[in-house]
Amino acid sequence: QVQLVESGGGSAQRGGSLRLSCATSGLTYITKVLAWFRQVPGKGREGVAAVYIGTAPPQTRYSESVRGRFAISHDHAKSTIYLEMNDLKIDDTAMYYCAAGRVFNLDSSTFSYWGRGIQVTVSS
Repeated sequence: QVQLVESGGGSAQRGGSLRLSCATSGLTYITKVLAWFRQVPGKGREGVAAVYIGTAPPQTRYSESVRGRFAISHDHAKSTIYLEMNDLKIDDTAMYYCAAGRVFNLDSSTFSYWGRGIQVTVSS
């Protein structure tokens, strides 16, 4: 049974930093794309960052809105991915979801497995 469990969310001030973690279990060897998405009420799920763990070093991909501020990484030994979020903006406030799939992109429709989500709130 596949499980993705997010942790590390919470509140931060504008310009601050937060780190999200996603512990994974039950994934098969063919599921090599892990990603972070976010969603605000009334809007669709936005792809933030993805990592393809089938290469060494892993490949990464970011949305334009977070490139240069966020960093995704993978710890193979801990089966965990992280999202380091720096220079946070008010618009980064959202529910953040961890996801796993087989296609290296930021299209939510291509991801099969999802965590329950964790709230990130950025205030001024």
